[in-house]
Amino acid sequence: MLAHDDSFNPADASMHWHTLSTARTVQQLASDLERGLSCDEACRRLARDGRNDIQEQRSRSVLNMVVSQFRDFMIIVLILAAVVSGIIGDATDTLVIIAIVLLNGVVGFIQDFRAERAMASLRQLAALKAIVVRAGERQTISASEIVQGDIVLVETGSAIPADLRL
Repeated sequence: MLAHDDSFNPADASMHWHTLSTARTVQQLASDLERGLSCDEACRRLARDGRNDIQEQRSRSVLNMVVSQFRDFMIIVLILAAVVSGIIGDATDTLVIIAIVLLNGVVGFIQDFRAERAMASLRQLAALKAIVVRAGERQTISASEIVQGDIVLVETGSAIPADLRL
């Protein structure tokens, strides 16, 4: 199987990549069915095209997580109610409302923080591996290191590590 992406442009614009023969596809990708890519060529393509990763959103900062706890409409209404209560001189109601808002913010922040850490741990656990043929040898690599032209071996029960041409 050959790894590819949407930048694959066959010489004949009227043909689509999926209609090409295996031999033509291998030729277009400057690969070899038996030997795969050389390690040097795979490194050049990785440097040129980048990693086979889905761009993930940056994890939120702690400050962003804290601030987000107080952006909800109902929380803003409670803060305004506390301000109004403070202005009219009802200190007990003001303190109770502020305590509720702060407690809600702390609980929400803790849940967000734990969820961010759990997602990061899951991403590390779910890091796919792929078996490719490079320089005539089977190699197990991170799926993020697959490049166009790699011969990817898929076996029963394997997760498909990239967009591939079967």
